[in-house]
Amino acid sequence: MKKILILYAAYGGGHYSAAKSIKKYLDDNYEVETEIIDCIEYINKVLNRVTTGAYKEMAKKAPNLWGKVYSNSQKGLLGHVSSRTNKMMAIKLKNLIKEKNPDLVVSTHPFSSQMVSYLRRKQKIFCKLATVLTDFAPHEQWLIGHEYTDAFFVSNENMKNEIIKFGVTPQKIFVTGIPLSDRFFENFDKDKIYESFNLDKDKPVVLFFGGGEFGLGKDRTLEVLESIVNNLSTYQIVAISGKNKKMNDSFHELVDKLDVNDRVKILEYTNSVPELMHIASLVVTKPGGLTTSESLVSGLPILIINPIPGQEEENAEFLESHNVAVWLKKDENPNKVIHQMLKEPNKLEEMKNNAIKIAKKYATQDICTELMNLI
Repeated sequence: MKKILILYAAYGGGHYSAAKSIKKYLDDNYEVETEIIDCIEYINKVLNRVTTGAYKEMAKKAPNLWGKVYSNSQKGLLGHVSSRTNKMMAIKLKNLIKEKNPDLVVSTHPFSSQMVSYLRRKQKIFCKLATVLTDFAPHEQWLIGHEYTDAFFVSNENMKNEIIKFGVTPQKIFVTGIPLSDRFFENFDKDKIYESFNLDKDKPVVLFFGGGEFGLGKDRTLEVLESIVNNLSTYQIVAISGKNKKMNDSFHELVDKLDVNDRVKILEYTNSVPELMHIASLVVTKPGGLTTSESLVSGLPILIINPIPGQEEENAEFLESHNVAVWLKKDENPNKVIHQMLKEPNKLEEMKNNAIKIAKKYATQDICTELMNLI
């Protein structure tokens, strides 16, 4: 039986979610042995805890600094330090790959892609390597050692063209989209969803993501939520605070102050995002690769808030350029932007249709088909 080792790193949830989706589809549809491993956790648990913690704190408390780190890691000294560090860590990762002896390594994070390509270049390992990019714009860290990568899976044609310019062989690049959970393609009963969340099935739903564990821009997030409550009086709102208790408390205080408990439902972390997107008419979110892809396959217009400088701002630019999203920038008046979005005739319907056009509904299936072709 063929073996596939799927590597990720826990810098943001999208890398792990992509890895899980690929594993599940392979397990359900092919006779193949699969395993998922956090590559940094395997190499050094303390290093993993410190670096992922630093990423979260920087993204939360100093997003502009993170944006500079993101930009500078594509070039110059920081880029060389990053790739050199990954070469050092690759020596330990070699032991894992030798032990597991996979036919193919699938990487959903640039660190693991760099380490495995380095080991292949040094002829320490001989398995194949595939890299799955989890955003809507490329970053050069994904492409270090691309000569020793057998396949790249990207979300759109723009990314393909960009990495061809970097020197990647076109035949290696597959425009598949970002892998998603198969739960987004279930045949849900809308009436049951409305009932389970105590929602009025005759009113449209806004799905509002409050920033999750990062709690990005709490004051700004509350300002936007208040603006949506005031400007979309015929809508009901499902506001998700995620694992951020302070955000959850602030949501409750705002809803009590506005006296709108009858049409604003506040949730903590939930596994019911596929169901909620199935009944939503608009999603308000920061533009992470995963949530964005989920919104697109659900045919949802997007109001973008609080993007992390760097990859999320690049995602926001892509979405806005394809008219599937309106980007509410930090210096803009939420009331004005939301009013403008709603007053344009058929604006939301047009955004919805565009979302359906650019969504890659069969991303996970298409990726897994090509992975099996590799082996």
